[in-house]
Amino acid sequence: MPLIAEYSTTARPDRGIVQVYDADAYLGDDETLARSRTEVVAGNGYHLYLHSLQADVEVQVTIKIWDSPQKPPEDTEGTVALTLESETGQLVVNQLTYGPAGIMELPRPGVYDGHATWSGRAATAAYSDTSHRRSVEEEWSTEQLRAAWEQCPATEQYTLDLWFVREPEDEDEE
Repeated sequence: MPLIAEYSTTARPDRGIVQVYDADAYLGDDETLARSRTEVVAGNGYHLYLHSLQADVEVQVTIKIWDSPQKPPEDTEGTVALTLESETGQLVVNQLTYGPAGIMELPRPGVYDGHATWSGRAATAAYSDTSHRRSVEEEWSTEQLRAAWEQCPATEQYTLDLWFVREPEDEDEE
């Protein structure tokens, strides 16, 4: 069960959200976005929303492509099954206000099944809240607050473990 490809980037969860989607499939989906608030990671087949409990400390997003189905690791805070279709073979990791944090080139376009796991959400949110409170109490500058966020002792991590299942749907056939 070899790992075929791996991509990792950091992203700021502006408004508590980081998105992952095919380069040509950016369509906002309010229902799926709302579902991410309870499910942590929610998708509609083309677009994933990763929901953080905070909006300022960068999170780690890792996408792994495997040659066969994988079991989710046991040492995470949560996991959810997912399907993601990429017609272009490029997945965008996007920050709502700041734009793309990175783009992963998939081994080939297609439909990928898998699971998302996460860890560090609560610890990062607690640190962010403490930093905000201290910044007000101690009258920190914006630079001091940003420096505090960069020194967060916890890492909020989202990992997508994916494996190819079939070619993408041909839109011309519909």
